[in-house]
Amino acid sequence: MSQSAITRTPAPPAGVSERAQRGAAERLGEAVEHSWRPFALLLVCLVAWWSVSAAGLVEPYLVPSPGATLDVMATKSGYLWHHSWVTTYETLLGFVIAVVVGVLAAVVMVYSSTVEKTLYPILLFAQVIPKIAIAPLFVVWLGFGIAPKILIAVLIAFFPVVISMVTGLKSVDPEMIQLSQTMGASALQTFVKIRFPASFPHLFSGLKVAVTLAVTGAVVGEFVGANEGLGYVILQANGNLDTPMLFAGLLVMSLIGVVLFVIVEITEKLLLPWHASRRGDAVSTAY
Repeated sequence: MSQSAITRTPAPPAGVSERAQRGAAERLGEAVEHSWRPFALLLVCLVAWWSVSAAGLVEPYLVPSPGATLDVMATKSGYLWHHSWVTTYETLLGFVIAVVVGVLAAVVMVYSSTVEKTLYPILLFAQVIPKIAIAPLFVVWLGFGIAPKILIAVLIAFFPVVISMVTGLKSVDPEMIQLSQTMGASALQTFVKIRFPASFPHLFSGLKVAVTLAVTGAVVGEFVGANEGLGYVILQANGNLDTPMLFAGLLVMSLIGVVLFVIVEITEKLLLPWHASRRGDAVSTAY
């Protein structure tokens, strides 16, 4: 046997590279298919906004032009970046606290009917109270620092986390629980191996709602009393009739919410590729 025959590596099967290229093209097509509609809607809204301002249908001090808003965002980028970071920090910290406390409360409520019957009405009562109405109390109690903003973000984001987690923990197939008990699994092992992972789809549905509400909570706290943050920027711009800055603050605030939502969505796709909703997307694109 010759040396060249020994060292020769087998050629890849025919069609492998073609299938890889075809798969990449399909994924690109899916990404385009899922993204062009929202971009088209945003473009339509931008054109309508520009048309209204260019035609002079509304006074510039009421609705600024897109160019004026973008010019403010460019010239005051450092100013907006600082206040955006403050709001983002408050939002993330409030969201994380709401997730930790909400998940723990949901676990306790699921495993104790007494706690659930006691705590659930209180949570519902606290949820229906407008947070803007109690935000001044938090400022009086905690001062004008970052604590009231984080607390309001926690209160707003807490409820959807608890409800979604309770629903997820209760939606586990009873036969799986019985099977784990038959095989001698402890309550902790059943929770770690079965209940908790099975609750993830419901939990992530609540997290996507909660993370956007946390942005609202942080800004509401800044409206009541703050000297930094996007809520402060919006209040200052409103008082000075600086509508380009006001619109810029609103756009940045919306962008923060969208980015955080997308991060949670990507995390869900990475952790739950097996879920039926993901398989449903694959089946629908196949047909």
